Amino acid sequence: MSALTLLEYKSSKRRQKKLTLKKPYLNFIGGVWKKSSTDRIFVNVNPANTDDVVGVFPYSGKQDVDQAVMSAEKAFDQWRKMPAPKRGEILFRSGQLLEKQKEALAKLMTREMGKPLRETRGDVQEAIDTAYYIAGEGRRLLGQTTTSELPNKLAMTVRMPIGVCGIITPWNFPIAVPSWKIYPALICGNTMVFKPAEDTPASACMFVEILEKAGVPKGVINLVHGGPSTGELIVHHPKTRLISFTGSSEVGSIIGEACGRMIKNCSMEMGGKNAQIVMDDADLDLAIEGAVWGAFGTTGQRCTATSRIIVHKDIYETFKRRLVKRAKTLRLGDGLNEKIDVGPLINKSQHQKVKAYMGVAKQDGAKLELGGGIPRGAGYKKGYFFEPTIFSEVTPNMRIAQEEIFGPVTALIRIKNLDEAVKVLNSTDYGLSSSIFTRDINKAMVAVRDIEAGLTYVNGPTIGAEVHLPFGGVKKTGNGHREAGSTVLDIFTEWKSVFVDYSGKLQKAQMDE
Repeated sequence: MSALTLLEYKSSKRRQKKLTLKKPYLNFIGGVWKKSSTDRIFVNVNPANTDDVVGVFPYSGKQDVDQAVMSAEKAFDQWRKMPAPKRGEILFRSGQLLEKQKEALAKLMTREMGKPLRETRGDVQEAIDTAYYIAGEGRRLLGQTTTSELPNKLAMTVRMPIGVCGIITPWNFPIAVPSWKIYPALICGNTMVFKPAEDTPASACMFVEILEKAGVPKGVINLVHGGPSTGELIVHHPKTRLISFTGSSEVGSIIGEACGRMIKNCSMEMGGKNAQIVMDDADLDLAIEGAVWGAFGTTGQRCTATSRIIVHKDIYETFKRRLVKRAKTLRLGDGLNEKIDVGPLINKSQHQKVKAYMGVAKQDGAKLELGGGIPRGAGYKKGYFFEPTIFSEVTPNMRIAQEEIFGPVTALIRIKNLDEAVKVLNSTDYGLSSSIFTRDINKAMVAVRDIEAGLTYVNGPTIGAEVHLPFGGVKKTGNGHREAGSTVLDIFTEWKSVFVDYSGKLQKAQMDE
């Protein structure tokens, strides 16, 4: 829902009763939960049942962002001087608290963004894993020691924190993605202003509460709610030194341009148009399960979702028939029901976007094999549900094979050999995730070598990152940085070269013989 004033909200008879029952959500600035400076709010609803209002949230303005940034800047000096192992102990405690709150947080996330409970439990577990992994980096944060070209001189490098970071996160992984940014930023000694997506602000509040309880000092993490204009204020604020963003390539390019003008560090993880290659020697049972999970997990609302399936011509018809049969068994509905496989789309706008692509696909000549519409039945009327959808006879240049739909839609593309498969896979502007199903190790290694992507899975789906490995992509998927793993430390630190001369005399590098 777009921003509106509290008065406008109260005037709606449909919402008036629910408003009185809802906990008022606030910003978190300088260690205090507080109202925003504006009278604008936005309403967060359950995408499986829009009558279920999760909460009402403040739409933050310039004064709120200024206060949050100033609070983070004030806290920076003390936080950066705390020994990194001590910072790690705080992060470790937050991981323990996440474990205790896992079920409550998972249920809240399912209400906010719709994916089934087993997926939101996995979302929380990813944050727990990140907390423990990054806490350990507090006893490393490794630099380098090397020889000097001059006698009696030591040369080494150390990592230095950057300062106030702007953390802007998406709605599809409301805890996992923020944890990928917040934990590394904290262990490196940075402070931050965190703006979650409008569709999942309650999960962010609970995460910040856990960090506060774990012992993160006042001002180190600040939370401001809002939409695009709030994010713009964070990006353009002269005191934010780094922006870490996950979202669309369109928005990312705008952020990157702004950061470039302001000479500001910027890390971006953006779109994907991921493909699974299925060769004629593949284990079809495994490949079909991988395709179903990759295409329809999280209702296709993952940057790593399998939106293209590139299949060898000799098994194309068999694979198509079996894939459709398997996808028909998926149960669509409210993710709070433990029996559900596929939840709703996130909001009305995304629902309309996915629906519009059905006409685009048919106009381009793709053949609808399954789904393609809004499911019928009373249980679907109040949510943004869309059927798992499969198109066949798709060619690489069709829009559904090139553009990120971000919904439960996948496209089957026929190829004649591995070379063509890799060429088709590489034919989009994106390069995040990829996979190949084959029993031939030679084919697998050629694919690993030639695929243009940040992630390649062999005999696995395109989804399923692990927190100790780098995550990110090439081309329009990112700007060269990698989240997760030890590589994430390069985002949130600056390298400093240190020279210690113990010769007792002035030595002039490159000039002294």
